[in-house]
Amino acid sequence: MSYTEQMASRSLTASSKILVAKVIYDEQEIAARLALPPNSGVIKLERLRHSSDEPFALETCYFSSTEFPDLLAAPLGRESLFKTLERDYHVELGYADEEVDATAADPRTAELMAVPRGAPLLRIRQLIYSTKGKAITYVLGFYRSDRHKLLIRRFR
Repeated sequence: MSYTEQMASRSLTASSKILVAKVIYDEQEIAARLALPPNSGVIKLERLRHSSDEPFALETCYFSSTEFPDLLAAPLGRESLFKTLERDYHVELGYADEEVDATAADPRTAELMAVPRGAPLLRIRQLIYSTKGKAITYVLGFYRSDRHKLLIRRFR
């Protein structure tokens, strides 16, 4: 589910403020996670996510700039990123591998999310794949632990 869909399922209004939107060439680890050659152009999209006008999450998404040209021109502050990928790039999102842990808010994150320095945050690293098994985006998110519930469904 997209962030917008998650908030709507809770009867909350989702919004985003774009903090960084640019192409970068010096993220070797990100390029590797996305199975791109070193020094590939990578779109970096950092957004402060709000729920009912309160900061809820700080998310940074990375995409191949070659595979998603003009993504930064889309109205990403107003509409779902997942919907944009599906509509404009015909990407069918299939599944995600996620790493979840706890961390403490650094000074910048604390200020942006309106929490005290060192406040507990949930950190989620996601590698989201298409239905064809291709890595589409890598997401690093920090979520207020007092406002986020993680549901994990396991199958046998």
